[in-house]
Amino acid sequence: MFSNLRSLIFKLDPETAHNLAIKSLRLNFIPNILDEDKDNPLFKTKLFNKVLDNPIGMAAGFDKNAEVYNSLFKLGFGFVEVGTVTPLKQYGNPKPRVFRLVEDEALINRLGFNNYGAKNVLDRIKSNRQIGLLGINIGPNKDTENRLNDYIECLKTFYEVADYITVNISSPNTKDLRNFHEQTKLNELLETIDKEKKILNSKIPIAVKVSPDIEDQEIHKICEVLLNNNIEVIIISNSSDSTRETLNNIQKHQKGGLSGKPIENKSTKLINKFFKILKGRIKIIGVGGVDSGRGAYEKFLAGANYIQLYTGMVFRGPNIVNMIKKELKEILAKDGVKNYTEIIGKKG
Repeated sequence: MFSNLRSLIFKLDPETAHNLAIKSLRLNFIPNILDEDKDNPLFKTKLFNKVLDNPIGMAAGFDKNAEVYNSLFKLGFGFVEVGTVTPLKQYGNPKPRVFRLVEDEALINRLGFNNYGAKNVLDRIKSNRQIGLLGINIGPNKDTENRLNDYIECLKTFYEVADYITVNISSPNTKDLRNFHEQTKLNELLETIDKEKKILNSKIPIAVKVSPDIEDQEIHKICEVLLNNNIEVIIISNSSDSTRETLNNIQKHQKGGLSGKPIENKSTKLINKFFKILKGRIKIIGVGGVDSGRGAYEKFLAGANYIQLYTGMVFRGPNIVNMIKKELKEILAKDGVKNYTEIIGKKG
């Protein structure tokens, strides 16, 4: 079905196509997907002490304004992360700002945290309670004078409705945001968040989403800060602003974050580096180029406990979760395991 529609969809501007997808899901135009493995114990797991049908999540960036998360659960996603949400509404960067690289099965975006603002998103979630595990990805406004305060304002807005909150320090489209990867700045940010949690008397779990472009020497320092601040989950990784010389599409030099197949191996290698240091003390959500059972398998082998995707659905369609599970089931059967968690980190 999707293969027939794909050529038509790809004639549209990527952002227009995305808005059309959101509108369709809002209207409940959800494909009738037969999920034979919904209750398969092979995929059962827990995240933040909540049982998931499967470890495949929708990454932040698709449902920026929390408009269709329940529709995404109905498509089979085990958990959904919305956002990135900022305290105040902002338009983001000028259009065009999303580019589809069909030959490379990739996207480049320079959206710039376009969203309706925290209050708007909060009201929507309150009026449409989630039917699955919902994460909210937060970040600062572009023109804010105090980025630390912006993170705190979002925490205060969402701590009662989210199942977890992701601190986004890794978008390449907000100037100097990645400076928070620096040890002192990251520690200050997480300490500030922890203090606010205590004031709020909240135990809301915090995840941190990192860049795929960090240097090896930064990894140990980031791990140390995360462990010292009792962070439960790290998300590896966001889109990349590294070189695109090996890409084929004419738009490969567009400024912005690259996502999809070209960063798959890069993110998988980074997951493995973090896993070897963390040794299970912090759970890992692996993101970057996952669009198949084999891709998910490689992320788990590298050390990911869960995976997220977004670009993969753009190229594979709304049935992607079931496609991944079907292929993954065949691969895991050859390994003779009863649950996918048995292979986590077995890459060595």
